[in-house]
Amino acid sequence: NLPAWNAQRKSGRTHFALSLPSTPGEVGPGSRAHARGDVLTLGEQPEAGSQGRQLPSGGPGVETSFTGVSPPQQTAMTPKPAGPPDGGWGWVVAAAAFAVNGFSYGLLRSLGLALPDLAEHFERSAQDTAWVSALALAVQQAASPVGSALSTRWGARPVVMVGGVLTSLGLVFSAFARSLLHLYLGLGLLAGSGWALVFAPALGTLSRYFSRRRVLAVGLALTGNGASSLLLAPALQFLLDTFGWRGALLLLGAVTLHLTPCGALLRPLALSGDPLAPPRTPLAALGLGLFRRRAFSIFALGTALIGGGYFVPYVHLGPHALDQGMGGYGAALVVAVAAVGDASARLVSGWLADQGWVPLPRLLVVFGSLTGLGVLAVGLVPTEGTEEGWGAPLLAAAGAYGLSAGSYAPLVFGVLPGLVGIGGVVQATGLVMMLMSLGGLLGPPLSGFLRDKTGDFSASFLVCSSFILSGSFIYMGLPRALPTCRPVSPPATPPPERGELLPVPQVSLLSAGGAAATRDTTC
Repeated sequence: NLPAWNAQRKSGRTHFALSLPSTPGEVGPGSRAHARGDVLTLGEQPEAGSQGRQLPSGGPGVETSFTGVSPPQQTAMTPKPAGPPDGGWGWVVAAAAFAVNGFSYGLLRSLGLALPDLAEHFERSAQDTAWVSALALAVQQAASPVGSALSTRWGARPVVMVGGVLTSLGLVFSAFARSLLHLYLGLGLLAGSGWALVFAPALGTLSRYFSRRRVLAVGLALTGNGASSLLLAPALQFLLDTFGWRGALLLLGAVTLHLTPCGALLRPLALSGDPLAPPRTPLAALGLGLFRRRAFSIFALGTALIGGGYFVPYVHLGPHALDQGMGGYGAALVVAVAAVGDASARLVSGWLADQGWVPLPRLLVVFGSLTGLGVLAVGLVPTEGTEEGWGAPLLAAAGAYGLSAGSYAPLVFGVLPGLVGIGGVVQATGLVMMLMSLGGLLGPPLSGFLRDKTGDFSASFLVCSSFILSGSFIYMGLPRALPTCRPVSPPATPPPERGELLPVPQVSLLSAGGAAATRDTTC
């Protein structure tokens, strides 16, 4: 109405009317929808309880105010982290973890070939030189939680790259050793520390990239141990014969430097189960708080007991075959059969676990028990072999042990995301390796002590099998390790990246009758 507007302008007060759409769902004094067609008027006085905001003055004699309009709510546009890709770049990470496993555990297994040359050069006993590889293995296993903690704080990529450099420097430093002390420091401490920084972060990162195929991917990475042993053992022997132990260590230092590009392939991945901030204290970075969870404590105790017997056949299977009257080639064949069965079973076990037919804790109990029975069979089976024979019963027992032990290995790391959530899987991997190292360091010396007392390894394998069976029995306390008494409706569980085996609140289910709620119960 132009005449009315002119009259208002002459009086010195100007009013503007704006028609704004009301925001759905907003109620309250600051967003009151006016009765007259949702028209919000500039210049009218705020009512009691309303929230008005003065706008800048429009000039002399012009008074403006903004009444009844609340600032629009800002919607967060940050995309939520997605779940594990279950493929894609994850297969590149699997290949990197395969190489990391080969350049760490595979090389550690092959280093024993250099010990006789070291003993001859330094004129020391075999027991003294054996501490070189033993110290490297002990540092690599015991310091794995440190690698996990550093990876949690700064990411797996820089930690693994630094670990590759340390391992290479340790081997190069050892090539110029003038005493066994230099070897203890170079191979044992420096190279062992580098190996401690590479394995747990690489395997933990691999677990983050997979959900449905996680155990298969872990099993594929763990086969790097056996594959590299088959390749590095003859290659190392050739290097020793051609260049001597100093030249061999120099070349191994160049080979292990490939751990650095393997670490560069570990692309960081943000998942919905990750913590909002990195740990603030060293103890929190180590993941020691995971032991407050009942399921992880059960798993840790069972794994430590199994580690006390799991590594004994790795060390004493060959000497046991020799004690039973088999020749050198027959004993080597026994070890080879166990190694081939171990490597092949890891892939089959990973594929079987990923099908979801049987819960992972239940498979852990089954294959752990079969591993204990396999070690028991190796110690009790009668041997018909001689120096010219092959000892078929012992070969069969060694093959059965290799298949069961290989089936157990990927399940140990594959079950961790379900127990601690994807955000703590790197820390849990380091802690599990440390626990297995404690058992692994106690098992072989105990086995050797029993052999000295009894004259053979039969009692050693019996005791070690009892450790494995005891740990498998403790695994029965894990969630879903035992079948329920009757079928129940599936509980509401968080997604796998948040820990599908973690305890969840009891869910109330509405019955068909209406609002009466009944609880889903099990035996």
